[in-house]
Amino acid sequence: MRDPLRFVKPAVRGMDAYTLSPHPSKVKLNQNENPHELSDSFKRAVVERALARPWGRYPDFFPKDLHVMLADHIGWRSDGVLVGNGSNELIEALLVVTVGQGTRVVIPEPTFTLYGMVTAMLGGEAVRVPLDAELRYDPDALSRARAQSGAAVTIVCSPNNPTGSSLPSGAVERLCEDDSGLVVIDEAYAEFSGWSAVPLLQRYSNLIVLRTLSKAGALAGLRIGYLLASPELVSEVNKARLPYSLNFFSQIAAEEILGDWEAVAERVERIVNERGVLAAALARLSGLRCYASDANFVLVELQDAHPVAVFEALAAEGILVRDVSRYPGLSRHLRISVGTPDQNAALVAALPRALALARVQVGE
Repeated sequence: MRDPLRFVKPAVRGMDAYTLSPHPSKVKLNQNENPHELSDSFKRAVVERALARPWGRYPDFFPKDLHVMLADHIGWRSDGVLVGNGSNELIEALLVVTVGQGTRVVIPEPTFTLYGMVTAMLGGEAVRVPLDAELRYDPDALSRARAQSGAAVTIVCSPNNPTGSSLPSGAVERLCEDDSGLVVIDEAYAEFSGWSAVPLLQRYSNLIVLRTLSKAGALAGLRIGYLLASPELVSEVNKARLPYSLNFFSQIAAEEILGDWEAVAERVERIVNERGVLAAALARLSGLRCYASDANFVLVELQDAHPVAVFEALAAEGILVRDVSRYPGLSRHLRISVGTPDQNAALVAALPRALALARVQVGE
């Protein structure tokens, strides 16, 4: 038999899968999750609604009630909302309907790797635009890349994963006004930043905003994302979304969390406050630089220790952070999710030991 892998696209065979190796941990700060667990009463309400529903029946093909609730929550029209199995599914669906062989997509870097991976799988070309020296967005460079490349799509994660920096509102408007392609703003972490591009949907038909209930809503385990755009664009993107991708349990949980948003806002405020405490504590550690962040995580640069060694030293103590040293421009960096006060204190206490051990290993 000849090699069956010859039928797989070369672009796919040449890339690594998006994955995360499992590690046992007592302090988990590596996936930007909400550290504040939902209440038992909330969970019971979701389970009771699920128990009252036939499990042998498919979920709603087009969950209209959830779309209306999301529209009311976010301040947009319900026919301009599309829900999916996490915002990742909607990123893929959006690119499937816009990217073909040779299509150019402007992508800042470093950023969420899925944008470039899906673009390459579809035969498109990623036009990479580096962040500036302070790991912030360069609006002028983004505009030039769009104009010079003739890109069909520009994707910006704001706040950005893994740097935590945001694209200024004026820059979003500027990108939308040049009408040289679709502008996609991935707002997975918007609740922690205090600003959203959603109001601009009223003015720009080429704007698409992606949101999720995984982070602020603490529903990462149920995978609930949503896309906001003109009804015409939503109709086209929906063609690439798999049928029944959002199960009925997730639909119920989404409706319940939207009805309890005051509690969500309180948890978000706690995370934002703790982000400031954590950043200040990290800034006091020798040999480490902590970047300002608008998200529920912070990025740190190690000045005299290798990030892999620090990651491993922390993991040995049961503390997980994210090694992002393989990202472009981040060869000495780690990303740290904001945890509870106790989790953050444990990290800050362990870091000097991990840094010292890593320095010894690097020296050897």
